[in-house]
Amino acid sequence: MSRFDLIVIGAGPGGYEIAAEEAAKGRRVAIVERDSLGGTCLNRGCIPTKCLCASADTIHTVKNAAVFGVEASVAGFSYPAAAARMHEVVDGLRQGVETLLSGCTVIRGEARLLGSGKVAVGGDTYSAEKILIATGSRPAMLPVDGAEKALSSDDVLALDSLPASAVIIGAGVIGMEFASILNAFGVEVTVIEYCKEILPPFDREVAKRLRSMLSRRGIKIIVGAAVKAIGSDGRSVTYAGKRGDECVEAESVIMAVGRRPVLPDGLDAAGVELTERGFIKVDTRMRTTAPGIYAVGDCNGLCMLAHAAAAQARVALAGDGEAVPDLDVMPSAVFTTPELAMVGLTEEQCEARGIEFDTRKSLYAANGKARAMGATDGFVKVLTDRSPERRILGVHIIGAHASDLCAEAAAIMATDPSATRAKARIIHGHPTLSEVLAAAL
Repeated sequence: MSRFDLIVIGAGPGGYEIAAEEAAKGRRVAIVERDSLGGTCLNRGCIPTKCLCASADTIHTVKNAAVFGVEASVAGFSYPAAAARMHEVVDGLRQGVETLLSGCTVIRGEARLLGSGKVAVGGDTYSAEKILIATGSRPAMLPVDGAEKALSSDDVLALDSLPASAVIIGAGVIGMEFASILNAFGVEVTVIEYCKEILPPFDREVAKRLRSMLSRRGIKIIVGAAVKAIGSDGRSVTYAGKRGDECVEAESVIMAVGRRPVLPDGLDAAGVELTERGFIKVDTRMRTTAPGIYAVGDCNGLCMLAHAAAAQARVALAGDGEAVPDLDVMPSAVFTTPELAMVGLTEEQCEARGIEFDTRKSLYAANGKARAMGATDGFVKVLTDRSPERRILGVHIIGAHASDLCAEAAAIMATDPSATRAKARIIHGHPTLSEVLAAAL
């Protein structure tokens, strides 16, 4: 039986990054993966969709080239070529993960927990002082008739060609990114969302602005609608809307209603308990109910983002006195056109918690770089408390490069969250989009 200091189950961002870091410290690390290195993020999530988002953005850029004095038009587009580029990017990055893990023992196969610090893979048994579970998640499906006829996000990314029309069930991050991508490629898109607004976790004003922008581009968005069934041919969706039951038809139906955890076998044997929602139960240090076993990322359900998984892993394995990420300052982004990004609390969350706050907003249209880019539709909104320091509670952005701008907001909030001091101390280059955030501060 081979013994290690650490066994990591799952080679997604929550697993491979910490495995490489621990190996670089001289520790004996094994990482178990039953599928492709890189996990959902690299193979069926973040990276493939961002490749398609880049293709969609290019289509928008060419269509608007005349504004910049460039005579160009979109004569056509090849989704197979865009998909081929996507696979090429993913393959290259996967090779990078393999290189990153060169200091670790990579074990291929299905892991099963045995208890007492032991893990079985195939016919072999391994042991370690610490075991970190980072097994991720898979697409969820609504429990409605005909759900098996719908495409999951995994299925969409495996397509060689696109349908002429599609109904997307769910207006969360996954649903809205696919809606934006498919619309750019000429697909007639309808989105059906159960909640009253798209992107429920995001600031309502930001979400409403995005819905308006996407609607102007021809995406039909239906909110406050409960899906009741999918047709037996997988080409229609019946839903209960404001005017009773209605039906919308399309060539394809895409289910984008969230994700459910992937759990390794043997949790009971190891003494690992689950939450009522079926995720692995952990404390603030990502410790499960079993000594020496930790769980990070989607499988614990705390924050289903790739960078959250990696941050949680650092918290889990940090030594006494070692600096750890602030998990309360977790940026999140939606890569539609335009982008959305946020970090911290929304207005709705502040109100629910009884926090008094002020709101300051800065428009992209007032920014020189944004006007030069032709990207004037958007704004930055900063929420602060009412103390003299004006402590930043949340930052919400819609507009060009929102995901990049949000990084500065997160850095400020994680180090010195005073808007008063940030405005006084930080010099922003001119002309840059970062000045939109500076103005909101």
